[in-house]
Amino acid sequence: MPRTLQDVTTGVFRAHWFAVPFQVIAVTIVFVALAGPILGLFGFDWVLMMTVGVAFGALAYCLPAWWYATFGLRGDHLVVHSGLVLRGSREIPLSRLQAVDVVRPLLMQVFGLAELRVELAGGDGSVVRLRCLRHDLAERLRVAILAHAAGLPGRAPEAPEWPFYRLPFPLLLGALLFRVPVLLSFMALLMLLTAGVVFGEPGVFGAVVPLVLGLLRHFWGPLTRYTDFYASTSGDGLRLRYGMFQRRMQTVPPGRVQAVRVVEPLLWRALGVARVEANVAGYAGARQGDSATLLPVAPRRRAFALVNEVFPDSDAVAVPLVPGGGPYHSDAGADEHLFVTTHGVFCRVTDVVPVERVQALRLSEGPLSRFTGRLSVGTDTPPGPAEGRAHGLEPGHARSVLDALITHGRRARNPDAGTERWATRATLTRGRHDPRSS
Repeated sequence: MPRTLQDVTTGVFRAHWFAVPFQVIAVTIVFVALAGPILGLFGFDWVLMMTVGVAFGALAYCLPAWWYATFGLRGDHLVVHSGLVLRGSREIPLSRLQAVDVVRPLLMQVFGLAELRVELAGGDGSVVRLRCLRHDLAERLRVAILAHAAGLPGRAPEAPEWPFYRLPFPLLLGALLFRVPVLLSFMALLMLLTAGVVFGEPGVFGAVVPLVLGLLRHFWGPLTRYTDFYASTSGDGLRLRYGMFQRRMQTVPPGRVQAVRVVEPLLWRALGVARVEANVAGYAGARQGDSATLLPVAPRRRAFALVNEVFPDSDAVAVPLVPGGGPYHSDAGADEHLFVTTHGVFCRVTDVVPVERVQALRLSEGPLSRFTGRLSVGTDTPPGPAEGRAHGLEPGHARSVLDALITHGRRARNPDAGTERWATRATLTRGRHDPRSS
């Protein structure tokens, strides 16, 4: 295996040979689980003979398929070859890079392996997964891919990073517990278990199963996912590291965050903490939900500091907001950089959309709004949790917000700039000097 970044940019690679026995074992286990009960009717010898045959057949296919599945960097393109019977070759321009992640499930951590995920613009089928790589190779490839996408030589050293926020485990544990649905579920679970034991009624345990499943999803899942969460900033963008059983390093390059949502549930406001979610270009479908969280739990001031970090030269808190009217109204406002809306009584939600990335604007009036005389202003952004819509605005305020967005958006857009090759183009103004651009 090559040991330098320069070799990474010129070599041809394939997955670790561990991938072959993994696939053979998986195919054999599936065969035994599905066909084993049927073959068991003919005796153990048939089961053993067919299992050995399937294992050797899987090996005969997986071994040459692994050998022919190669990938490498060619200039600023990632070239991936795959397939045995039906050969395929894919050449991906790294200028379309949206994010690059290094994912390490628990089994891969045991064997020192990792998976490199390259997110590209183009929808749900655009992700490139390079599985079963050595961890050091995956890290070097990540650095080289980010360098090419930034417009730098692939052998350029990794950009330095600056610590931004480390999530304390007690805060994560307390915030996950300090939510109304989780607290009510815990109380209902204790009441059912107590009733079942005291009155000797086993039927109540049937209601315990959905409660336990709900707690596993909304409490235990986020707890294991965001344990040891660490966020840092660099010239390559925002870097996130987290995970108990599946370690993940997520890198979101500059300019890829299209909108941000700051969520403050009712009980969290007593703690002064919030959650930060984002619409990241390139993430689609289930990947959007998996990668939308930028800060799972953080002090409110730190949460808005991250918003200002991903949208430089802006201050979301300083944007003047004008309150709307009605039971479901929004507070909305815009300046030369951001469009900000706030809504929600029990769960306060703040959506922040940079004006230069608004794809479309909409002024609408629903059936109920016709009686109240209120209008709604909406912005179209890539899919994600942040919507960027304000409801229940007075007509004069709604039109002034719309006109401000049109004016600021026209001034903010630069047709000669883009988010690709961010290290060699003036797409962002940062107050730090990146040694990689020297």
